[in-house]
Amino acid sequence: METFNDTMRVDRRTALKWVLAASAALQLPTSSLAQDTAKSVTGYGKDPNLLKLYKIGELWPLTLNDAQRATATVLSDLIIPADEQSPAAAKVGVVDFIDEWISAPYPDNQRDKPVVVQGLAWLDQESQRRFKNNFSALTEEERVVICDDISAAKAAAQFAEAAKFFARYRALTAGGYYTTPLGMKDLKYVGNVAMTTFEGPPPEVLKKLGLA
Repeated sequence: METFNDTMRVDRRTALKWVLAASAALQLPTSSLAQDTAKSVTGYGKDPNLLKLYKIGELWPLTLNDAQRATATVLSDLIIPADEQSPAAAKVGVVDFIDEWISAPYPDNQRDKPVVVQGLAWLDQESQRRFKNNFSALTEEERVVICDDISAAKAAAQFAEAAKFFARYRALTAGGYYTTPLGMKDLKYVGNVAMTTFEGPPPEVLKKLGLA
């Protein structure tokens, strides 16, 4: 049986997998958002200055309290731990990103808000039930025991809602991490840089995708 350690930790050396994951993770608002905004009487306020670097929480009030952020931090770092090349997720601001994301006033973000908030609460409740402590205070082995149950391909019925939370939180963690400069460097993403040649994907990647 595959466990969290086998399937759910991020293997950051498999760059192509995370290019695909990061591009799909955020589920950014579609054109329907523009339609929602156009129909709104009050709107969402003035457009931000795109040349300014805003501080966390400057555009709208944040959601997570200290206890929730502690839980979010250890969960993010469990999903993307530090390795010899790169820091763990929380070190590059992933928790700030998730807090900003669920606090934004837009429809897609507001749909994610109860999923994340209730999921973090469930983790602490389940940790108390099993180990008499909050999730952030557990050992890594104890956290993995819980995550094994909610990260399985087919979670048991009693973990169905927690599994939905975990899947969404993992996607947000990946999206937040791999859109930072360090995350893009980890993917070896070079961006809009001219290339004199392009050899195509490596044979091992094509083989893994069933294309070779």
